[in-house]
Amino acid sequence: MAYPPSGRRDMSAAVCTVLLIAAATGCSQGRTAGPLEQVRFTQVKAASPAAPPIVASAPGTRAHRSPPVLPMPQPSHFVNRVDNPYLPFRPGTKWTYVGTGADVGEKVVVTVLKRSKTILGVKATVVRDIVTKNGELLEKTEDWYAQDRRGNVWYLGEATKSYENGTVSTEGSWQSGVDGAKPGIAMLAHPREGRAYWQEFYRDHAEDQGKVLATNSQVAVNYGNFPKVVVTADTSPLEPDVNELKFYARGVGLVLTLDVSHEQGSQSSSAWSNRDRLMSHWGPTLASSCGTPSPV
Repeated sequence: MAYPPSGRRDMSAAVCTVLLIAAATGCSQGRTAGPLEQVRFTQVKAASPAAPPIVASAPGTRAHRSPPVLPMPQPSHFVNRVDNPYLPFRPGTKWTYVGTGADVGEKVVVTVLKRSKTILGVKATVVRDIVTKNGELLEKTEDWYAQDRRGNVWYLGEATKSYENGTVSTEGSWQSGVDGAKPGIAMLAHPREGRAYWQEFYRDHAEDQGKVLATNSQVAVNYGNFPKVVVTADTSPLEPDVNELKFYARGVGLVLTLDVSHEQGSQSSSAWSNRDRLMSHWGPTLASSCGTPSPV
């Protein structure tokens, strides 16, 4: 699942405490951040080196490979907006993420488009991701999200194009209801520690799963501190040795993605941090100093 797209890697410590530097500037309650500021977060329990990756299993399935039974509501039970406090997608808003570590030089711009796509009778919000590295286009994706009346945000698919050596690949694209693909949950209405769920399921192509690790963590980035952050571990049975942590701040959305790799005895890490603060979160008083979300 995108937002922002990045490789997932295996966690290698029972407790992970990371201090990273984000090459980012941005707006913070009227303050302009310096070009390099620390991104830090509190301790989060993760898998031990000997433990299997954290995955969500569907009842009655074998080896996590059978299609999960997802109780997706009827189309009439969906609303025409996505305003879950941990994953708000207001049309016209934009996030910019910058990579560090192994992903230095990469940037992901995520924009909520002012249009929708109907999937399985549900009006889905379209979110566009553009990935570049040192100015070169790597990937362009449109993700489709919809929210039910309870507040759960559903992930209904994506249309992705990746660019490499002059060729274009659409591998990874899928749509709920097509070729057996099933929707998943992008964000729970009420995240609870230990809750596991499928984020997407398209057999042998997209089988991402999530598990809530914490709901009261804290993240400090260049534009401020965020309490009561929801932390999830994202994994996939298609890549059983990888793991990714994502940090969601209330009223803002995804503010940090952390990958840690443990390959052949060596450990490396990378992170994505949110650079642009949502104007809808801070209000119009910042418009003069920070600007408004870019038009689509």
